[in-house]
Amino acid sequence: MRDNIAAFGGDPGNVTVFGQSAGAMSIGTLLSMPRAKGLFQRAIAQSGGAHQVIPVETAEKVTRQFAQKLAVAATREAIAAIAPDRLLQVHAELKADLIAHPDPERWGVQTVVNVLLWQPVLDGNVIPARPIDRIAAGAASDIDLMTGATTEEWNFFLLPAGAIEQITPEVLPGAIAAYGLPVEATLPAYRATNPSASAGELLSAIQSDWYCRIPALQLADAHARNRAATWMYEFAWRSPQYGGRFGAFHGADVAFVFDQLGPDTEPLLGPNPPQELADRMHRAWVAFAKTGNPGWPRYDLTRRTTMRFDAMSKPVDDPRCRERVLWEHMR
Repeated sequence: MRDNIAAFGGDPGNVTVFGQSAGAMSIGTLLSMPRAKGLFQRAIAQSGGAHQVIPVETAEKVTRQFAQKLAVAATREAIAAIAPDRLLQVHAELKADLIAHPDPERWGVQTVVNVLLWQPVLDGNVIPARPIDRIAAGAASDIDLMTGATTEEWNFFLLPAGAIEQITPEVLPGAIAAYGLPVEATLPAYRATNPSASAGELLSAIQSDWYCRIPALQLADAHARNRAATWMYEFAWRSPQYGGRFGAFHGADVAFVFDQLGPDTEPLLGPNPPQELADRMHRAWVAFAKTGNPGWPRYDLTRRTTMRFDAMSKPVDDPRCRERVLWEHMR
Protein backbone atom coordinates (compact mmCIF):
# COMPACT_ATOMS: atom_id res chain seq x y z
CA MET A 1 0.00 0.00 0.00
CA ARG A 2 2.33 2.79 1.21
CA ASP A 3 5.46 1.28 -0.35
CA ASN A 4 3.91 0.70 -3.78
CA ILE A 5 1.43 3.53 -4.21
CA ALA A 6 3.95 5.75 -6.04
CA ALA A 7 3.96 3.23 -8.91
CA PHE A 8 0.31 4.15 -9.49
CA GLY A 9 0.87 7.88 -9.29
CA GLY A 10 -0.03 8.15 -5.61
CA ASP A 11 1.62 9.89 -2.68
CA PRO A 12 3.06 7.52 -0.03
CA GLY A 13 2.49 10.24 2.55
CA ASN A 14 -1.19 10.71 1.67
CA VAL A 15 -2.82 7.28 1.55
CA THR A 16 -6.56 6.70 2.05
CA VAL A 17 -7.95 3.21 2.66
CA PHE A 18 -11.64 2.46 2.48
CA GLY A 19 -14.08 -0.41 2.39
CA GLN A 20 -17.76 -1.25 2.52
CA SER A 21 -19.58 -3.84 4.67
CA ALA A 22 -16.98 -6.49 5.64
CA GLY A 23 -14.49 -4.12 4.04
CA ALA A 24 -15.58 -1.41 6.49
CA MET A 25 -15.07 -3.83 9.38
CA SER A 26 -11.57 -4.45 8.02
CA ILE A 27 -10.93 -0.70 8.01
CA GLY A 28 -12.11 -0.49 11.62
CA THR A 29 -9.69 -3.28 12.52
CA LEU A 30 -6.79 -1.65 10.64
CA LEU A 31 -7.34 1.60 12.53
CA SER A 32 -6.59 -0.24 15.76
CA MET A 33 -3.62 -2.38 14.69
CA PRO A 34 -0.13 -1.38 15.88
CA ARG A 35 1.43 -2.91 12.76
CA ALA A 36 -0.66 -0.64 10.52
CA LYS A 37 0.56 2.53 12.22
CA GLY A 38 1.92 5.02 9.70
CA LEU A 39 0.80 3.10 6.61
CA PHE A 40 -2.16 5.38 5.82
CA GLN A 41 -3.39 8.86 6.75
CA ARG A 42 -7.14 8.61 6.08
CA ALA A 43 -9.83 5.95 6.27
CA ILE A 44 -13.41 5.54 5.05
CA ALA A 45 -15.69 2.87 6.54
CA GLN A 46 -19.01 2.38 4.74
CA SER A 47 -21.69 0.34 6.56
CA GLY A 48 -19.49 -1.21 9.21
CA GLY A 49 -17.59 -0.46 12.40
CA ALA A 50 -14.81 -1.80 14.58
CA HIS A 51 -16.56 -4.44 16.66
CA GLN A 52 -16.14 -7.71 14.76
CA VAL A 53 -13.48 -9.81 16.50
CA ILE A 54 -13.61 -13.25 18.06
CA PRO A 55 -11.42 -14.92 20.68
CA VAL A 56 -9.01 -17.67 19.71
CA GLU A 57 -11.28 -20.35 21.19
CA THR A 58 -14.18 -19.34 18.93
CA ALA A 59 -11.93 -19.27 15.86
CA GLU A 60 -10.75 -22.79 16.72
CA LYS A 61 -14.34 -24.03 16.99
CA VAL A 62 -15.22 -22.73 13.54
CA THR A 63 -11.96 -24.01 12.03
CA ARG A 64 -12.49 -27.51 13.38
CA GLN A 65 -15.98 -27.70 11.88
CA PHE A 66 -14.72 -26.34 8.57
CA ALA A 67 -11.88 -28.88 8.45
CA GLN A 68 -14.22 -31.71 9.45
CA LYS A 69 -16.56 -30.92 6.56
CA LEU A 70 -13.56 -30.80 4.21
CA ALA A 71 -12.30 -34.11 5.65
CA VAL A 72 -8.83 -32.69 6.27
CA ALA A 73 -6.73 -31.79 9.30
CA ALA A 74 -7.51 -28.44 10.94
CA THR A 75 -4.26 -26.85 9.77
CA ARG A 76 -3.47 -23.95 7.46
CA GLU A 77 -1.56 -26.22 5.08
CA ALA A 78 -4.31 -28.84 4.78
CA ILE A 79 -7.08 -26.29 4.19
CA ALA A 80 -4.94 -24.27 1.73
CA ALA A 81 -4.54 -27.41 -0.41
CA ILE A 82 -8.30 -27.58 -1.10
CA ALA A 83 -9.62 -26.17 -4.38
CA PRO A 84 -11.29 -22.73 -4.02
CA ASP A 85 -14.63 -23.96 -5.39
CA ARG A 86 -14.78 -26.62 -2.70
CA LEU A 87 -13.90 -24.09 0.01
CA LEU A 88 -16.74 -21.82 -1.12
CA GLN A 89 -19.17 -24.73 -1.23
CA VAL A 90 -18.35 -25.84 2.30
CA HIS A 91 -18.49 -22.27 3.55
CA ALA A 92 -22.04 -21.95 2.15
CA GLU A 93 -23.03 -25.23 3.80
CA LEU A 94 -21.61 -24.17 7.15
CA LYS A 95 -23.29 -20.77 6.95
CA ALA A 96 -26.65 -22.44 6.29
CA ASP A 97 -26.00 -24.76 9.23
CA LEU A 98 -25.18 -21.80 11.48
CA ILE A 99 -28.41 -20.02 10.53
CA ALA A 100 -30.48 -23.19 11.03
CA HIS A 101 -28.78 -24.23 14.30
CA PRO A 102 -27.41 -21.14 16.08
CA ASP A 103 -25.94 -22.96 19.09
CA PRO A 104 -23.47 -20.72 21.01
CA GLU A 105 -21.73 -23.75 22.51
CA ARG A 106 -21.00 -25.09 19.06
CA TRP A 107 -20.16 -21.85 17.22
CA GLY A 108 -19.25 -19.34 19.91
CA VAL A 109 -21.46 -16.47 21.04
CA GLN A 110 -19.93 -13.88 18.69
CA THR A 111 -20.42 -16.11 15.64
CA VAL A 112 -24.08 -16.71 16.47
CA VAL A 113 -24.89 -13.07 17.23
CA ASN A 114 -23.17 -11.67 14.13
CA VAL A 115 -23.95 -14.64 11.83
CA LEU A 116 -20.37 -14.36 10.56
CA LEU A 117 -18.23 -17.50 10.33
CA TRP A 118 -14.98 -15.65 9.71
CA GLN A 119 -13.93 -12.68 11.80
CA PRO A 120 -10.58 -11.21 12.86
CA VAL A 121 -9.10 -13.09 15.80
CA LEU A 122 -8.28 -11.35 19.05
CA ASP A 123 -4.81 -12.86 19.41
CA GLY A 124 -3.24 -10.28 21.72
CA ASN A 125 -0.54 -9.51 19.15
CA VAL A 126 -1.68 -8.48 15.67
CA ILE A 127 -5.02 -7.52 17.22
CA PRO A 128 -4.11 -6.80 20.84
CA ALA A 129 -7.59 -5.74 22.00
CA ARG A 130 -11.07 -5.12 20.61
CA PRO A 131 -10.62 -2.54 17.82
CA ILE A 132 -13.40 -0.21 18.99
CA ASP A 133 -11.83 -0.09 22.46
CA ARG A 134 -8.36 0.74 21.11
CA ILE A 135 -9.81 3.47 18.89
CA ALA A 136 -11.67 4.92 21.88
CA ALA A 137 -8.34 4.97 23.71
CA GLY A 138 -6.79 7.03 20.90
CA ALA A 139 -5.05 4.39 18.79
CA ALA A 140 -6.09 6.14 15.53
CA SER A 141 -6.31 9.76 16.69
CA ASP A 142 -3.87 10.87 13.98
CA ILE A 143 -6.04 9.40 11.19
CA ASP A 144 -8.82 11.34 9.39
CA LEU A 145 -11.97 9.19 9.41
CA MET A 146 -15.20 9.27 7.40
CA THR A 147 -17.87 6.71 8.20
CA GLY A 148 -21.57 6.15 7.68
CA ALA A 149 -24.31 3.80 6.52
CA THR A 150 -27.39 3.58 4.35
CA THR A 151 -30.81 4.19 5.86
CA GLU A 152 -32.39 0.80 5.15
CA GLU A 153 -29.40 -1.53 5.06
CA TRP A 154 -31.10 -4.82 5.85
CA ASN A 155 -33.77 -4.57 3.16
CA PHE A 156 -31.10 -6.03 0.87
CA PHE A 157 -31.15 -9.27 2.85
CA LEU A 158 -34.82 -9.54 3.81
CA LEU A 159 -36.76 -8.17 0.84
CA PRO A 160 -35.67 -9.96 -2.40
CA ALA A 161 -36.34 -13.51 -1.13
CA GLY A 162 -39.53 -12.49 0.64
CA ALA A 163 -38.28 -13.12 4.20
CA ILE A 164 -39.53 -9.69 5.24
CA GLU A 165 -43.12 -10.88 4.68
CA GLN A 166 -42.67 -13.84 7.04
CA ILE A 167 -42.02 -11.66 10.10
CA THR A 168 -45.10 -11.36 12.30
CA PRO A 169 -45.79 -8.91 15.15
CA GLU A 170 -45.49 -11.83 17.55
CA VAL A 171 -41.87 -12.42 16.46
CA LEU A 172 -40.69 -8.85 17.05
CA PRO A 173 -40.42 -8.82 20.88
CA GLY A 174 -38.21 -11.91 20.91
CA ALA A 175 -36.02 -10.55 18.12
CA ILE A 176 -35.61 -7.22 19.92
CA ALA A 177 -34.73 -8.95 23.19
CA ALA A 178 -32.17 -11.11 21.38
CA TYR A 179 -30.26 -7.93 20.51
CA GLY A 180 -30.34 -6.90 24.18
CA LEU A 181 -32.73 -3.99 23.67
CA PRO A 182 -35.63 -3.15 26.00
CA VAL A 183 -38.78 -4.17 24.14
CA GLU A 184 -41.04 -1.64 25.86
CA ALA A 185 -38.87 1.29 24.68
CA THR A 186 -37.63 -0.08 21.35
CA LEU A 187 -40.90 -0.79 19.58
CA PRO A 188 -42.37 2.71 20.13
CA ALA A 189 -39.10 4.36 19.08
CA TYR A 190 -38.85 2.49 15.79
CA ARG A 191 -42.59 2.72 15.18
CA ALA A 192 -42.44 6.53 15.61
CA THR A 193 -39.83 6.77 12.83
CA ASN A 194 -41.63 4.20 10.64
CA PRO A 195 -45.35 4.66 11.43
CA SER A 196 -46.67 2.61 8.51
CA ALA A 197 -44.00 -0.12 8.59
CA SER A 198 -44.89 -3.80 8.70
CA ALA A 199 -43.40 -6.05 11.37
CA GLY A 200 -40.81 -7.20 8.85
CA GLU A 201 -39.87 -3.65 7.96
CA LEU A 202 -39.45 -2.78 11.64
CA LEU A 203 -37.18 -5.78 12.11
CA SER A 204 -35.19 -4.68 9.06
CA ALA A 205 -34.75 -1.23 10.62
CA ILE A 206 -33.52 -2.76 13.88
CA GLN A 207 -31.15 -5.13 12.10
CA SER A 208 -29.90 -2.29 9.90
CA ASP A 209 -28.91 -0.50 13.08
CA TRP A 210 -27.39 -3.56 14.75
CA TYR A 211 -25.19 -4.57 11.83
CA CYS A 212 -24.30 -1.26 10.20
CA ARG A 213 -25.52 2.12 11.45
CA ILE A 214 -24.80 1.75 15.16
CA PRO A 215 -21.32 0.26 14.64
CA ALA A 216 -20.54 3.17 12.28
CA LEU A 217 -21.88 5.68 14.81
CA GLN A 218 -19.94 4.10 17.65
CA LEU A 219 -16.80 4.15 15.52
CA ALA A 220 -17.36 7.87 14.87
CA ASP A 221 -18.01 8.47 18.58
CA ALA A 222 -14.87 6.60 19.65
CA HIS A 223 -12.75 8.52 17.15
CA ALA A 224 -14.27 11.94 17.86
CA ARG A 225 -13.86 11.42 21.59
CA ASN A 226 -10.13 11.95 21.05
CA ARG A 227 -10.75 15.19 19.12
CA ALA A 228 -9.71 13.29 16.00
CA ALA A 229 -10.93 14.50 12.60
CA THR A 230 -14.22 12.67 12.00
CA TRP A 231 -16.96 12.96 9.38
CA MET A 232 -20.29 11.14 9.30
CA TYR A 233 -22.71 10.51 6.44
CA GLU A 234 -26.02 8.74 5.79
CA PHE A 235 -27.06 7.53 2.34
CA ALA A 236 -30.84 8.00 2.22
CA TRP A 237 -31.74 7.87 -1.50
CA ARG A 238 -34.37 5.17 -1.95
CA SER A 239 -34.25 2.76 -4.87
CA PRO A 240 -37.62 2.39 -6.65
CA GLN A 241 -37.15 -1.36 -7.08
CA TYR A 242 -39.50 -3.91 -5.48
CA GLY A 243 -42.39 -1.55 -5.81
CA GLY A 244 -40.50 1.25 -4.12
CA ARG A 245 -39.79 -0.83 -1.01
CA PHE A 246 -36.10 -1.56 -1.61
CA GLY A 247 -35.12 1.82 -0.24
CA ALA A 248 -31.57 2.80 0.69
CA PHE A 249 -30.43 -0.81 0.94
CA HIS A 250 -27.04 -2.24 1.90
CA GLY A 251 -24.56 -1.37 -0.85
CA ALA A 252 -26.82 1.15 -2.58
CA ASP A 253 -24.19 3.85 -2.04
CA VAL A 254 -21.32 2.05 -3.77
CA ALA A 255 -22.16 2.84 -7.41
CA PHE A 256 -22.71 6.50 -6.46
CA VAL A 257 -19.37 6.74 -4.65
CA PHE A 258 -17.53 5.36 -7.68
CA ASP A 259 -19.69 7.38 -10.12
CA GLN A 260 -20.58 4.20 -11.97
CA LEU A 261 -24.31 4.48 -12.65
CA GLY A 262 -25.48 2.79 -15.80
CA PRO A 263 -27.27 -0.26 -17.26
CA ASP A 264 -25.45 -2.65 -14.92
CA THR A 265 -26.91 -0.94 -11.85
CA GLU A 266 -30.51 -0.87 -13.09
CA PRO A 267 -31.61 -4.17 -11.44
CA LEU A 268 -30.82 -2.68 -8.04
CA LEU A 269 -31.14 1.08 -8.52
CA GLY A 270 -33.83 1.30 -11.19
CA PRO A 271 -33.67 2.94 -14.62
CA ASN A 272 -32.96 6.55 -13.61
CA PRO A 273 -30.80 6.91 -10.50
CA PRO A 274 -29.79 10.56 -10.02
CA GLN A 275 -26.46 11.31 -11.68
CA GLU A 276 -26.23 14.56 -9.70
CA LEU A 277 -26.08 12.52 -6.49
CA ALA A 278 -23.28 10.37 -7.91
CA ASP A 279 -21.40 13.52 -8.91
CA ARG A 280 -21.77 14.96 -5.42
CA MET A 281 -20.74 11.81 -3.58
CA HIS A 282 -17.82 11.05 -5.87
CA ARG A 283 -16.50 14.59 -5.41
CA ALA A 284 -16.81 14.27 -1.63
CA TRP A 285 -14.93 10.96 -1.46
CA VAL A 286 -12.17 12.26 -3.73
CA ALA A 287 -11.92 15.52 -1.76
CA PHE A 288 -11.62 13.59 1.49
CA ALA A 289 -8.86 11.38 0.05
CA LYS A 290 -6.97 14.43 -1.25
CA THR A 291 -7.45 16.92 1.57
CA GLY A 292 -9.11 15.20 4.53
CA ASN A 293 -12.26 17.32 4.16
CA PRO A 294 -15.29 15.99 2.24
CA GLY A 295 -17.10 19.32 2.35
CA TRP A 296 -19.43 19.38 5.35
CA PRO A 297 -18.98 20.11 9.08
CA ARG A 298 -16.99 17.70 11.20
CA TYR A 299 -18.75 15.22 13.47
CA ASP A 300 -18.55 15.80 17.21
CA LEU A 301 -20.31 14.41 20.27
CA THR A 302 -22.39 17.55 20.79
CA ARG A 303 -24.10 18.11 17.42
CA ARG A 304 -23.33 14.78 15.67
CA THR A 305 -23.55 16.52 12.28
CA THR A 306 -24.21 13.99 9.52
CA MET A 307 -24.32 14.59 5.78
CA ARG A 308 -27.54 13.03 4.49
CA PHE A 309 -27.10 12.14 0.82
CA ASP A 310 -30.39 12.10 -1.07
CA ALA A 311 -31.99 13.75 -4.10
CA MET A 312 -31.59 16.90 -2.01
CA SER A 313 -28.49 16.43 0.13
CA LYS A 314 -27.88 18.41 3.32
CA PRO A 315 -26.16 18.08 6.71
CA VAL A 316 -28.44 17.21 9.63
CA ASP A 317 -27.70 17.01 13.34
CA ASP A 318 -28.08 13.72 15.23
CA PRO A 319 -30.49 11.95 12.85
CA ARG A 320 -32.76 9.34 14.44
CA CYS A 321 -31.41 10.15 17.89
CA ARG A 322 -34.21 8.30 19.69
CA GLU A 323 -33.09 4.98 18.24
CA ARG A 324 -29.41 5.84 18.70
CA VAL A 325 -29.86 6.36 22.43
CA LEU A 326 -31.34 2.88 22.79
CA TRP A 327 -28.04 1.37 21.64
CA GLU A 328 -25.68 3.63 23.60
CA HIS A 329 -24.47 0.97 26.00
CA MET A 330 -24.75 -1.95 23.59
CA ARG A 331 -21.88 -3.66 21.76
